Amino acid sequence: MQFDDRLATVLRMRADGERSAGTQYRQLLDLLGSAPGGADDGLLQSAYSRLEALSAILPPTRRAAIVREPGTRLRNPELVVFLAAQEPALAAAAMASAQLSPLQWEDAVPSLPVPARALLRHRADLPRATVELLARIGVRGLGLPEPDGARALRVEPAAERGDVLELEPALELGAEENAGIGALVRRIEAFQRARANATAASDAPLLPLEEKRPERPARIQAFDFATNGEGRIDWADPALAPMTLGIALTSRQPDAPARPSREVIDAMRRRQPVRGGRIALDGAPSIAGEWRIDATPHFTFPGGVFAGYRGRMRRPFATAVPAPASNDDNPADRMRQLLHELRTPVNAIQGYAEVIHQQLFGPAPHEYRALAAAIAGDAARILAGFDELDRLARLETGAIELDEGTADFAPIVEGIARQLGAVLAQRGAALELERQEQPCLVGLLRNDAELLAWRILATLCGAAGAGEDLRIRVAPEGAGTVLEIDLPASLASRAEIFDSAAPIQPQAVTSGMFGAGFALRLARAEARAAGGELSRLDDVLRLELPASSANRAIGRDKPMDYDGNFAETG
Repeated sequence: MQFDDRLATVLRMRADGERSAGTQYRQLLDLLGSAPGGADDGLLQSAYSRLEALSAILPPTRRAAIVREPGTRLRNPELVVFLAAQEPALAAAAMASAQLSPLQWEDAVPSLPVPARALLRHRADLPRATVELLARIGVRGLGLPEPDGARALRVEPAAERGDVLELEPALELGAEENAGIGALVRRIEAFQRARANATAASDAPLLPLEEKRPERPARIQAFDFATNGEGRIDWADPALAPMTLGIALTSRQPDAPARPSREVIDAMRRRQPVRGGRIALDGAPSIAGEWRIDATPHFTFPGGVFAGYRGRMRRPFATAVPAPASNDDNPADRMRQLLHELRTPVNAIQGYAEVIHQQLFGPAPHEYRALAAAIAGDAARILAGFDELDRLARLETGAIELDEGTADFAPIVEGIARQLGAVLAQRGAALELERQEQPCLVGLLRNDAELLAWRILATLCGAAGAGEDLRIRVAPEGAGTVLEIDLPASLASRAEIFDSAAPIQPQAVTSGMFGAGFALRLARAEARAAGGELSRLDDVLRLELPASSANRAIGRDKPMDYDGNFAETG
């Protein structure tokens, strides 16, 4: 309570000028530097926010001088990590003044930015466990070899000197300043020669401390990583830590070591999960090339402050579908490229609308928030429509296949019919389900089977008029399952029910935004991708699905024609 009262008192003070800001900055460092474990989390978050506000008033050199003052106490690992992420001058002062226990160093080092970890190597009072931890994560000291006449970096045995690094003069340099500059130039030239003479099997020259090169596989296939709040990798698998630490995953620069796709950057900037994103890495041969990234945002608890991403990178699998020789002759690829270009502005519109609705940048009037919510909802529906267009393009050109699985189709149809029946009852219409007790197994994953059944039933129920009764029959037949459902009058009167260019009519129940013709055409493409067929027999819509992959090749010898406007070609 005494600590909380003092911290609350300091936070109530105003700091309008640089002098008062310096005083408050010093007081907050003193209190946070020795904060007890049971302090109020909300009060601590307010204190760190005030430090950030004061940083905009005080220059980095002034703040670094405050940190270096003899009376400053830095015994709180959270404060040390916070200061280490600031400007280089302030980070250097924090690394030199931090007073942590061995266990606190062990918890703090993985969260430190890479430059701050390197600064710790200059301290001679670090615990042995901390020095070993720094070595494991890739901080290995100086990297320039010493020429003749320079100061040599020597490591005395731990038993004799307590595992402390010292610099011993091998040969005193002359008093002339040019001699010192010349020695530095010779060190840089020696380092460059060592790098140029490195063998093809090595990624970098050895450091001048006689350490052994760690064994690494020729080409890494996957590795785990973690980033800080700025999107830079601050932890990775030990074998890859020296090659990946410090790489920024959200950079838009064309010459950056990591070049993620726009979707990955947008997701990370919104603190959203990344699934199967594309990213290219430059660097050592073992990590250079294309990768797929899966990552999840991480937030502190308590407090809920964004702390970075935790994830894995993996090499992309070789696709079994050969790419066309030229995209210019492939309408499906042109359509997918167009959809990709359209998603970008819609994603941006949705993002800005959500920012206004959630008041992330400040309060907004309720009228604007309501409009922003409507815009975000419209954008989500548009993106869902883009996904349906892209799925149809991929299915009809054989670019993707549905995963094989096993699902009982009868209970799936029964559950969906029960849901839709409640909606039809309001119009005096009904669904009459006829099914047998035997299992109706299909060779699809349950999610794909549910999506296909919903697309068909919702489309036909949405087109049903008042007082219409639609009969549904699902039963095993041969080596698979058959679903038959009556066509409503509005669809039975059409000559072609798979015509996606037909006008869209408002419906109480719908499976998509492009109308019944498009939805049924997409369902037919999904059925054919599963080795089955969706067809019309007089006034009945018939779906045939095989029970396994034995018949998955049905219909593949007669690929469908495809055109850019999704109109049926025959």
